[in-house]
Amino acid sequence: MDARAVLKRCAWSAGALVLAAGIYLGGLQLTGNFHEVHAGELYRSAQPSADDLADYARRHGIKTVINLRGAHPGRDWYDQEIAASEALGLTHVDFGMSDSRELPLDRSLELLALMRDAEKPLLIHCKAGADRTGLAAVMYLQQLAGIDEETAEWQLSPIYGHLNIPMTGPWAMDQTWERLEKDFGLPS
Repeated sequence: MDARAVLKRCAWSAGALVLAAGIYLGGLQLTGNFHEVHAGELYRSAQPSADDLADYARRHGIKTVINLRGAHPGRDWYDQEIAASEALGLTHVDFGMSDSRELPLDRSLELLALMRDAEKPLLIHCKAGADRTGLAAVMYLQQLAGIDEETAEWQLSPIYGHLNIPMTGPWAMDQTWERLEKDFGLPS
């Protein structure tokens, strides 16, 4: 096989891989990117609709929703989430954090305390359920559920739509976890 044929085959393979990844990531968003993190305690998702919240509460017994996007009164998605939470009797908590800036230690500890003290089962979500939610899930599993670091870190992976690519906004979540590992005295 000549070099030109090899290059052509590689280009087609790379294109197919990019297409498959795009279909997978698109599918995550279409399905709400809902996943069990720790059975009976913690679940994660993208921005839930009112119907999603009702379904999650019915199927998984969700008692508390932590919105990692922060309070946004007047925005449809936020007002609908508040109304649905109230109608379902769910505790709703806003914890604003950016998906493109590192979360400082004091705010990280605040989030951990919030997740620790919230009535379970707990749903954490951000817009896509990939970056901020991934960081919160890693923190919960490793610091609160006692799951080993390597297993917990899978929460910040492409499986959930998080693309840990240096020099992009969401890379801040990976950087936050790397710093927290040191702050928590974990070997990294």
